[in-house]
Amino acid sequence: MANGYLALTLHAHLPFVRHPERSRFMEEDWLFEAATETYLPLLGVFEGLERDGVPFRLAMSLTPPLAEMLSDPLLQKRYVRYLEQRMELAESEMKRLRGSREFYPLAEMHYELFADSLRRFQDDYGSDLVQAFRHFQEIGSLEIIACGATHGLLPLMRFSESGRVLQRAQIQVAVDQYWEKFGRAPQGIWLPECAYAPGIEELLAECGLRYFYLEAHGILNAQPTPLYGLYAPLTTRSGVAAFGRDLETTHQVWSREVGYPGHPDYREFYRDIGFDLPHEKIQRYLHDPNIRHMMGIKYYRITGDTDEKATYHPGWARERAAEHAEDFLRKRQAQIARAAPHMDRPPLIVSNYDAELFGHWWFEGPLFLDYLFRKIHFDQDALRLVSPSDYLDMYPVNQVAEPALSSWGKNGTFEVWLNETNDWIYPHMNKAGERMMELAARFVEPTALERRALNQAARELLLAQSSDWAFIIATGTTVEYAVQRVHTHLARFTKLYEDLKNGEMDKAWLREIEKRDNLFPNLSYEVYRR
Repeated sequence: MANGYLALTLHAHLPFVRHPERSRFMEEDWLFEAATETYLPLLGVFEGLERDGVPFRLAMSLTPPLAEMLSDPLLQKRYVRYLEQRMELAESEMKRLRGSREFYPLAEMHYELFADSLRRFQDDYGSDLVQAFRHFQEIGSLEIIACGATHGLLPLMRFSESGRVLQRAQIQVAVDQYWEKFGRAPQGIWLPECAYAPGIEELLAECGLRYFYLEAHGILNAQPTPLYGLYAPLTTRSGVAAFGRDLETTHQVWSREVGYPGHPDYREFYRDIGFDLPHEKIQRYLHDPNIRHMMGIKYYRITGDTDEKATYHPGWARERAAEHAEDFLRKRQAQIARAAPHMDRPPLIVSNYDAELFGHWWFEGPLFLDYLFRKIHFDQDALRLVSPSDYLDMYPVNQVAEPALSSWGKNGTFEVWLNETNDWIYPHMNKAGERMMELAARFVEPTALERRALNQAARELLLAQSSDWAFIIATGTTVEYAVQRVHTHLARFTKLYEDLKNGEMDKAWLREIEKRDNLFPNLSYEVYRR
């Protein structure tokens, strides 16, 4: 038996962005960048471990919006075009930099990244990354977990009369989609933004889920006080287990001051040829010829001010990733050794991160994981990788307690998603939720056309509820787009509601928005009945 366990969990999520009405759309690049820099590299790590006979185990969410986008033929086709354009740009960079011993190898490195991504995406995975990840669940290396249907912040739905129904719909739609994508029931769920309020666990139990994750203070402030702190899950009164995120591993990776990704040997994320090259060199690759954006080709490492960066050296970065993996493992072993004498079972360390940290923000992150998994297998036997369900199988009896109101947002509260910049969203959202319940109760035996409209109304409500829009508005990034998305989905919902009440459906318009907002094809509006 191991002295302790490590449950590593990656949360892979992006909001649903799909615009068939435009030939290309800048925010769709969020998906393409993540696929190139995170999802495909992670699959490459998993494949290398499988090939070399190195066992590994981790949990990972593929949130419903992300899974829908990865499975969408239009976005799959556009991703191929994205990679082909990036290959063309990288090839032009190789020509421009030919003869430069410093920069030519870096241009070539990026060309190979794009070319290999295209080959693997089309030839190895048949353009379907969801099924590629499913393979690793089938062989027991990966535990894919559920999330809210559109990453709606569940605690902020409870303040309306329809709140419990709205929360349940987010969970049930996600569970139903999970069955469709993975052919089994999910074991656990990543609550959107790790946002919890008492009572949510009852809905999780109703939907057949065994466990969920919380930020550390959601466990540490539970009632009664947890005997083992964060080193063991709690059992809620509904029977669903709650796992708390470990503080030490969070600090070690996420900290701006001492976190691994900030080391000066690693590739700089913010210095990109999309801003460095003359405008005429990149103009044809821009979504708007007057707006520059990143192209994914970066030649510098994390040193000095933006204009004074030192050149990136892949070999140095590889060495540093190996050192950091060794350091991470050594500190987990020490952590387990400190906790074990105070427990009646081996301690569990729950390390949760955004998946996109590994590769997109931290270019060497997948390499770090590869080294870590290999070192855990070959270099020690004190620590074992598990998923939360593995731990529950081994230790099904845990302390019963009620977790505390919490999130993993700023200050551990909901203030990022509810403040003076975005609070206008929620009265409209709550009203739409009440109207959706009204429609679900009224239309017991709808016609085929009415059922289509009802199901589309449910989709529009779910899309409006995405926590991403409030987050973007609060953080001041692509604010105009986020505001437009909220307005658009609520306006579409309102028209559907009024058309259904008046018995006058606009068939052509309905058909058009069904094509645009086409996620959850098997969604049933009846999920909104009490």
